[in-house]
Amino acid sequence: MPVLPPMEAVQKAAILSSCRTSDAHRALLASTPAMNAVQIGGTASGDLLPATLTLVAWNVERCLFPEDTAAHLAPLAPDIVLLSEVDHGMARTGQRHTTEAVAEALGMSYAFGVEFFELDLGGPTERSFCEDDFNALGWHGNAVLSRVPLNRVAMVRLDDAGHWFAANNGATDPDQPRIGGRMAVLAQVATVKGPLTVVSTHLESNADAAFRAQQFSILLDAVETFAPSGPVLLGGDLNTGNHMPPDYDWRRETLFSLGEARGYAWTATADGPTTRSSIITPHPDRVMKLDWILVRGAMPEASGILSSLDATNKPLSDHDAVWSRLVIE
Repeated sequence: MPVLPPMEAVQKAAILSSCRTSDAHRALLASTPAMNAVQIGGTASGDLLPATLTLVAWNVERCLFPEDTAAHLAPLAPDIVLLSEVDHGMARTGQRHTTEAVAEALGMSYAFGVEFFELDLGGPTERSFCEDDFNALGWHGNAVLSRVPLNRVAMVRLDDAGHWFAANNGATDPDQPRIGGRMAVLAQVATVKGPLTVVSTHLESNADAAFRAQQFSILLDAVETFAPSGPVLLGGDLNTGNHMPPDYDWRRETLFSLGEARGYAWTATADGPTTRSSIITPHPDRVMKLDWILVRGAMPEASGILSSLDATNKPLSDHDAVWSRLVIE
C-alpha cells in the first residue's frame, strides 16, 4: 500500500476493552488492515545494484532524529539499510514517518511494516519528547531501504499470540497498551547477478532462547517460501542473550545453529557489543551483542560496527549499527 489505513476510534475502543487472550489478539490483528500490509514509498536513486554492495542493519530506537540518522549512515554509502524500531505517527517522534524521512535523505525507496500499534505515548523517558498527548497513527515497526526499487515485498509475523498483549504470556506492559508482535519485512531487489532477497527483522527481547529460536524458524521458513533460491541478506536486532539468566551470554542462543543448518553464515557480523546507553535508555552498564547480519549466497569483504554516537557525542540510539560490504555469489 502507498498509505497504511489509520485506526478508527471504534477499533481503538475494541482493543482497550478486549479480553487479554491470544485468541482475542489474533482476532484483533485479523481485523486491522494496517497490521496485514506493507507500505511502499520513497524514491530510488538507481536501477541495478552491483555485485559488491554495502548493507547496514540498525535498531534506531524509535528514530528520534531521522535526518541525523541518515547523515550518520551516509559515509558508509549503503545500498541496503535494514531498520528496526522505527516510528510512524507517534508523538514521541513528532508524529513523523521516520522511515520516510531517512529514506528521503538517503535517496532510497522503502518498505515499512507495523510491528506494534501503540495506543499510549511510551515509557517515562519517551514522554518527555511528546508535544502532543496523542499519537496521530501509533505505528511502530521495521523497514527495508534500498538504493534501487523494491520489486517484491512481503511481511511475516513471528508472533500472533500477543506476547505483549495476552495476560497469560506474562509480558504485558500497562504503560504501553498495544497489539502486534515481532515481525520481518522481506523484499527483493535487482542486482547485476540477478534477484537479491533482503530481510529486516526484530526478534523478541522479553523471552528466552527457545522462544527466539521458534520465531527464527518461522522466519527462515517464510524466507524459503518467498525466495527458495538465490542470495539472501538478513539482518536486525535478534536480541541474542536477552532474558537468559543468570548471566547474559549470546553464545547460548540456539538460533545460530538453526541458521547454519539452512545454509546461512554469520561471518558478516563484526565482533564486539552493539548496545550502549542512550537518551531513551540511560543504562551505562547495558553492553550486549544483539544485532546481526547473516547471509546466504554472499561473501563478506569487510564488516564493522558503526557507533551510534554522532559528531557531537549524542547517542542516536541505544544500538550501534552493524554493516558489511558483501560480494554476491
